[in-house]
Amino acid sequence: MTTLEDCRALDAQDPLRALRDQFTLPEGVIYLDGNSLGVLPKAAPARIAEVVTQEWGQGLIRSWNTASWFDLPQRLGDKVARLIGAAPGEVVCTDSTSVNLYKVLFAALSQQKDTGRKLVVSERSNFPTDLYIAESLCRERGFKLKLIDAGELPTVLNDEVAVLMLTHVNYRTGAMHDMKAITAAAHAAGALTVWDLAHSAGAVPVALNDSNADYAIGCGYKYLNGGPGAPAFAWVHTRHAGKFEQPLSGWWGHAAPFEFTPHYRPAPGVGRYLCGTQPIIALAGLECGLDTVLAAEAFDKDQGAMAALRAKSLALTDLFIELVEERCAGQGLSLVTPREHAQRGSQVCLSRGEGAYAIVQALIARGVIGDYRAGDSQMPDILRFGFTPLYIGFEDVWNSVEHLVQVLESGEWKREEFNRKNAVT
Repeated sequence: MTTLEDCRALDAQDPLRALRDQFTLPEGVIYLDGNSLGVLPKAAPARIAEVVTQEWGQGLIRSWNTASWFDLPQRLGDKVARLIGAAPGEVVCTDSTSVNLYKVLFAALSQQKDTGRKLVVSERSNFPTDLYIAESLCRERGFKLKLIDAGELPTVLNDEVAVLMLTHVNYRTGAMHDMKAITAAAHAAGALTVWDLAHSAGAVPVALNDSNADYAIGCGYKYLNGGPGAPAFAWVHTRHAGKFEQPLSGWWGHAAPFEFTPHYRPAPGVGRYLCGTQPIIALAGLECGLDTVLAAEAFDKDQGAMAALRAKSLALTDLFIELVEERCAGQGLSLVTPREHAQRGSQVCLSRGEGAYAIVQALIARGVIGDYRAGDSQMPDILRFGFTPLYIGFEDVWNSVEHLVQVLESGEWKREEFNRKNAVT
C-alpha cells in the first residue's frame, strides 16, 4: 500500500515540482478543479496591470501598434499550436468556445452542403453547449443532429454523415477518444471532423495535424490557466484554408480591416475566424497562462511541454485511483474514468448513487476543491477531480483522499449546509 511517506518521496524526485512556483495557490487548498478553472499565474496581475496602466493608460490607441496589440490573437495562437500539434499560423485565440464552435461547424457544414449528406453526429454525453450550437445550426442550415452513445460510433459513419463533432476528452467521465483513428474512419466515410479540445489542450498531448483532423476549437480558462472567461482558440487544417466560410464576418476577420471598404473580403487562412475588436486585457491574461504550460518544454526539449506533463498527469491519476480503491472501499464509490492510459484524460471521475453533490461540498469546506456533475438515466451523479501536473503534487493526492475518507466515514456530508445546491455546481 502506498504511504504518505511514499508520496513525499515522489514529490522530492519530481522534476516538474518547480513549476508550481509559477502560481498563486491559497494556503490550505488542494485545487483539483483546474479542469473547470485554472489557477492564477503569479505573472498575470502585474501583466494585466501593465496593459491597463501603461499600454492603455499611457500608450492609448497607439498601443495597437507600439505594444503589438493588433497581432496578439495570432501570436497567442502560435503558442497554443505548440500544445496541440499544429503549426505556426494555424491557430487564433479569440472569442469564446461556443462562438468558435459555431464558426467552425458552420464552415464544415458549408463544405458539405452540396454532397447530399444531412447528418451531424455527436455523442449524447457531449458537453451541452456543443449540442445546443449544433442543434441551432442544423435547424438553420437544413441538417439533422444525430446523438449516439460512444459504443455506437463505428456503426453510424455512413454516406449520410456530413460532420462528426466530438469532444476529445469527455467532460463528465474523463474518457478520451483516439483522435487519429476516429478521424480516419470519418474521412473514409466522407465526413469532416470537428474536435472540441476544451479538456485536452494543456492536459493531454494532442496531434491535430498528425491526426489529419479538419477543424478544432478549445478553451483558454481550464488547463491553459487564462482566467475566468478567457478567450478560446480555433484551428483549421491548411487544406481548408481559403475555402471555408465564416458566418460572423466582422471587420477584424477582413483581409485588410483598416482599408474600411464596404464589402467583406476574408483574411487568408485562420485569420478570418476573427470577428470583432479583440479583448486585449483578457488576451494578456491568457498569454500568462499559456506561458505557465509552455514552461514545461524545458523538461522535454525533444517532444515538448505535453510529454513531460502527461507522464506526471498519469502518475497522479493512477495514484488517486489506487488510493481511493484501497481506502474508500465499501463507501459506494465507482470509478467512471477509464483505467487505460490511452483512454484517460487528466481527471478522475467517481460516481455515487447518493450524496455526490454534498460530498463534494464537504470536501470544498475542508479545502479540497473538486466539482460535481449531475448524472442521468445511464449514469449516477459524478464527483469530478482534475489533476493539473503544473501545480498538483503526490502529497496533494494523498491528502485529498484522506479528506475524502474522513468525509465518508464520519457522514459529515449529510449536514444540511452541504446539501443546499448552489447556482454553480
